[in-house]
Amino acid sequence: MNISPLKAGLIIMPLIGVVAVLYVVFSAMDSGGNGSLDSYATGHMSAFRTEEAQRPQPTVVYTGADGQEIRLSDYRGKVILVNFWATWCAPCVEEMPALSNLQSELGGDAFEVVTVSMDRRMEDAATFLTNMQLENLPLIHDSTFGSMAQTGAIGLPMSILYASDGREIGRLPAPAEWDSEDAIRLIEAAIRFHGEN
Repeated sequence: MNISPLKAGLIIMPLIGVVAVLYVVFSAMDSGGNGSLDSYATGHMSAFRTEEAQRPQPTVVYTGADGQEIRLSDYRGKVILVNFWATWCAPCVEEMPALSNLQSELGGDAFEVVTVSMDRRMEDAATFLTNMQLENLPLIHDSTFGSMAQTGAIGLPMSILYASDGREIGRLPAPAEWDSEDAIRLIEAAIRFHGEN
């Protein structure tokens, strides 16, 4: 059977269109399933970057308010936003109330804000949290300063979002409005994609 080039083109063009549409649909479905939060990193969260390497959490043993040992692995089962901060860091201090508001808004069985002080003395962080009435944020101190090396952080504040299994989802190496609608959307997506099922 002999088909003219025009007829062949008329048959092939719709097939190419169908294949293209199917490709777009399946690509969109796949990107939602891989847990990337890049599409949620908009507005106030535009500096947030999803990590391909999925680094594990630091293994540093921190000190809690009552002198107890705390590890980030103690939070397994929850998506956590770990904020490394210090009282001598002005941008850190500025974003702490927003982190407190985020904890009030979304904190619970599925999510928690974990603040780790990099101050030289734990008492400085304790006084700050009390004076600012940020009682819903935990007092956790890194007396070894090992967090910076293990996370690859080069400055403060550094906020790192971890999945419920301890893998790094992404990070924001700058102060942010953590109680903004953009942040709430990002964290809710993290809970959906990276929380326990």
